Amino acid sequence: MNTSDANKSRLKTALMPRILSGATLLLACLTAVPALAHTAATCVEPISICHSGPGLSLIVGGRAARVITDDSDWPGVLRAAEGLRGDLAAVAGSAAGSAAGSATTVDGDAVIIGTIGRNATIDRLIAEGRLDVSTVDGVWEGFVQQVVADPLPGVPYALVIAGADKRGAIFGAYDISERIGVSPWRWWADVPVAVQPDLVIAAGRRTDAPVVRYRGIFLNDEAPALSGWARATFGGFNHQFYERVFDLILRLKGNYLWPAMWGDAFNADDPLNPLRADEIGVVMGTSHHEPMNRAHQEWSRQGGGAWDWRTNRQGLSEFWRGGMERATRTENIITIGMRGDGDEAMTEGTAISLLEDIVANQRRIIAETTGRPPEQTPQIWALYKEVQDYYDQGMKTPEDVTLLFADDNWGNIRRLPTPGAPRSGGYGVYYHFDYVGGPRNYKWVNTNQIERTWEQMRLAHQAGAHQLWIVNVGDLKPMEAPIDFFLDQAWDPEAMTVERMDSWASDWATAQFGSVEGPAIGELIETYTRYNSRRKPELITAATYSQIHDREAERVVADWAALADRADAIRSRLRADQDDAFVELAWFPIQASANLTRLHVATGRQRLHAAQGRTQAASEAASEVRRLFDRDRELTAAYHALAGGKWRHMMDQTHISYTTWQQPERDVLPNLATVTSSGNGLGVAVEGADTSWSGGATTTALPALDRYGAQSRWIEVFDRGATPNSYEAAADKPWIRLSAAQGAAGATTRIEVSADWTQAPAGTSDAQVTITGSDGSRVLVPVQIENRGGAIPGAFVEADGHVTIDAAAASRMISSDGTAWEVVPGLGRFGSGVTTRSSQAVSLTPGGDGPRLEYDIQLWEAGNIAVQVQLSPTLDFRGGAGLRYAVSIDDMPPQIVTIALDPGAPAALAAWERAVGDNIVLPTSRHSVESAGLHRVKIWLVDSGLVFQRVVVATRPLPRTYLGPQPHSQSARPSS
Repeated sequence: MNTSDANKSRLKTALMPRILSGATLLLACLTAVPALAHTAATCVEPISICHSGPGLSLIVGGRAARVITDDSDWPGVLRAAEGLRGDLAAVAGSAAGSAAGSATTVDGDAVIIGTIGRNATIDRLIAEGRLDVSTVDGVWEGFVQQVVADPLPGVPYALVIAGADKRGAIFGAYDISERIGVSPWRWWADVPVAVQPDLVIAAGRRTDAPVVRYRGIFLNDEAPALSGWARATFGGFNHQFYERVFDLILRLKGNYLWPAMWGDAFNADDPLNPLRADEIGVVMGTSHHEPMNRAHQEWSRQGGGAWDWRTNRQGLSEFWRGGMERATRTENIITIGMRGDGDEAMTEGTAISLLEDIVANQRRIIAETTGRPPEQTPQIWALYKEVQDYYDQGMKTPEDVTLLFADDNWGNIRRLPTPGAPRSGGYGVYYHFDYVGGPRNYKWVNTNQIERTWEQMRLAHQAGAHQLWIVNVGDLKPMEAPIDFFLDQAWDPEAMTVERMDSWASDWATAQFGSVEGPAIGELIETYTRYNSRRKPELITAATYSQIHDREAERVVADWAALADRADAIRSRLRADQDDAFVELAWFPIQASANLTRLHVATGRQRLHAAQGRTQAASEAASEVRRLFDRDRELTAAYHALAGGKWRHMMDQTHISYTTWQQPERDVLPNLATVTSSGNGLGVAVEGADTSWSGGATTTALPALDRYGAQSRWIEVFDRGATPNSYEAAADKPWIRLSAAQGAAGATTRIEVSADWTQAPAGTSDAQVTITGSDGSRVLVPVQIENRGGAIPGAFVEADGHVTIDAAAASRMISSDGTAWEVVPGLGRFGSGVTTRSSQAVSLTPGGDGPRLEYDIQLWEAGNIAVQVQLSPTLDFRGGAGLRYAVSIDDMPPQIVTIALDPGAPAALAAWERAVGDNIVLPTSRHSVESAGLHRVKIWLVDSGLVFQRVVVATRPLPRTYLGPQPHSQSARPSS
């Protein structure tokens, strides 16, 4: 196919034209167009090449063009055509025209939809040389859209949509639906359709076809939310439910589904389920541990004996034969192999000969039931969890079987194909947006950064894994955005460039909400998923964010509060008919995640204040925790009331007070500390300490004030009991500033301590703040400042014992050996990540002119330093001992550092659990510098595939915080 990258990129903005095959099919809103007139179309969209010329009127004056089909076409194509009719009607604000068969009396312009070889009109136009299908004929799921003059008597112009096969025609139809402004999420997320009374397509032609052959989703871990909703809405996971799912998949240009399976059996529970899938056009499969078109629930229900090939070979063979006999009637991909009963390992260790015998028997059954050689039936072997060990240890499978690699259930791909090892069945990837298992379930709201999905699936595509992509989406909602992105990237991975990915959320939100608020809503979605990916909500506890160091808990709460305020502001500006969609896609996950974070932070504060004897403050924090717990239930109830109660039960997933990896049976108020009075005097607490002081004590010293770092430190005074106290605060040096010199203590009063750098002496100086209470107490707080001068312009300056630099802010990015560095906006905790842009995995020896990131830093003293490089938790997808990078200072030899994370290796399990729970890995190398002044930190590329997020150079041990030390000013200019 001679299609360009632009041809492959499915733009999400309604009415956005694309350049395809050297011509343009332009959708543009026009005003005052005579009914079904052929006008010159004008385009002002700057990112497209547009042509003026004869135009076809899709909608004019609120009247929609007719949609013409052929009764002999596939049922799924006829259904998609009917869907397009309805979509045109919705956009036009009136009923769409209709015509069936090869009608010849249609008035005005029309849309003709059909499959090559099954539509007489399309076949005639091809034979007459008026419809060019040369680039799509025989191409899997390919389609052409072309404006043709006088295709039928009484039809001046028609938009002809011709599919190379049935799904090609379906995708061609739904492609028009989406680009005229009908979102694939119209039903599933209540996205309204904007009425456009006039819509024109300029003369032209375009073609498209997918790169990844099978592209789908897996409804899994679907209790209690999706299962409860499906029962309440449809009576269960029946064909009425699945028809909605099938329609969504096809509108997203997917073609494949693993159905819900926890307590359900797709084929057995409703015999119409597989028939509807085949009729509508969706390929069905079964999950990684359900071989031979059989749901595991079927085995549990029929009581077939032990799920053990060694002791029950006959029973299993009969069971699988029944599944295959059923599969011959519909389009399926057959899962082969075997795992243990209940999604567990089959044996201790690996039993390769046993599994090879199982596969050989399954292949015989496939051949016998289909009457064809087994290689003519699509099959997959899912290398999930322990099954990958069989592959790693050399088990061979027939070449026609697709090897389905998997991630670690946390979005990090475990293994990819070996370069130069093609196979006729190809390779695929099973990915996760939702998971039940260790180190903890994550099922509640969307926590998936599309940037990470893009980066990992790009690796998969570059390695040649493009036969099948499937993603576990849990309950489907609220994973709308990442599902759409995953299937969009799967359609053409090459077209999903870093630039396209960076604009995707904005484009997608614009398609749902319009160009006025869409970009801002896209930013909301990108931001909340970044915040949620820092640590999944189910993993956050009262101890996650530090209450005493770097104001971390306060900063995190402030981040969420600002985002929630922005969501409220946008919601107030949207039309009433957009409210349900906005709440589902952005407002609820933001508000609910912000509320849960505040709840855990408030719990941590309550426990700290109780331990410090802050009676009133601890009591107030306890009240806040209870209020936030109630607010969580209120938000859930509000979601369930959306769209007239349409989504009742969809947010039933528990998420508060996990104690193990498994979800709690119900949300439980976090444990709160008992508050006991420690007297009625004045108490004092200081930044960096979890204790408190009273009477005539001297506290620990405040963390130092640094001219190039922290400009303020805090002291808090409080009433330890019910009796009110006042305080006076005074510094013994004139260059120490206090935000408040006196006042009432109350529950908590914070005093900010800062320095006047213009008056402070140079170098290191000590001072002291005295807190005098109305109870007669005096508490002394030591203060230290660092007022150093002579910073080097352009260098990252040491302050507070560290230099912290975002990886993307490198002083220099040096590419060589055919490998270039690439900044990925939005990837990781901090805003952007840095990885390598290469079509092949590389392993290099660090040094010389090799590719590296360089950071110019200024250190104030010679001595030992630690260099912590913060990276995304990428696994060694090559099957080696870990991915490597190297670090050197100045011209010293590079030290190689290995990232060895492997969920399948018992010795590495704890490190892997920590890495995926934190969603970052923090390796450290140690170095010595012989002088103060300017130094160059070099991060060398050794193995490709790593994502660098931040570099921390520490000159002394740093306090523990979850997000680590924050960058200072990126220049040598001191803070004011």
